[in-house]
Amino acid sequence: MVQNILRREDVERATGLPRSSLYAAISAGTFPKPIKLGARAVGWLEDDIAKWQKQRIDASGVAA
Repeated sequence: MVQNILRREDVERATGLPRSSLYAAISAGTFPKPIKLGARAVGWLEDDIAKWQKQRIDASGVAA
């Protein structure tokens, strides 16, 4: 199965989090780790970001 890979700018837009918050959450273990795409490039699986978003929505108690 082929999955879309989101680059950091796309993840920032999708989550509303700036780069520093993304990497702080990764370090804290509360955000999916990126996959290495090249020497200086990373990306996130779109499904991982969608799961994280759903977890945040469920934890907030707000119906989606």
